Amino acid sequence: MFRRMFWFLTGAATGVWATVKVNRAVRRLSPDGLAASAADRALETGARLRLFARDVRAGMAQREGELQDALGLTGRDQPKALPAADDTPGLTARNSDVPAARRGITYNAYDRKDEH
Repeated sequence: MFRRMFWFLTGAATGVWATVKVNRAVRRLSPDGLAASAADRALETGARLRLFARDVRAGMAQREGELQDALGLTGRDQPKALPAADDTPGLTARNSDVPAARRGITYNAYDRKDEH
């Protein structure tokens, strides 16, 4: 009796687990899910590119200062160096410019108000 109940409950739990997994995969692979994940990745890539550009500009300003010092051009007007990513007020961590993932937000083409 207990053996049958154990296997029945094991089968029911496995069925529920498999159903949840399949539903998540179907939702993730739907056109709306793919569009949302593509948008999330595009936002994250844009933020990473902004961080890279800021680091490059800071490095360029630092190197320009080093070259001016080496050439003895320190008495002339110099452009101000950009603050480093860690010196920017309001930022607590380097990756704070990376947007959070937008889970659960999907595009619904039926809600559009424009007329053709």
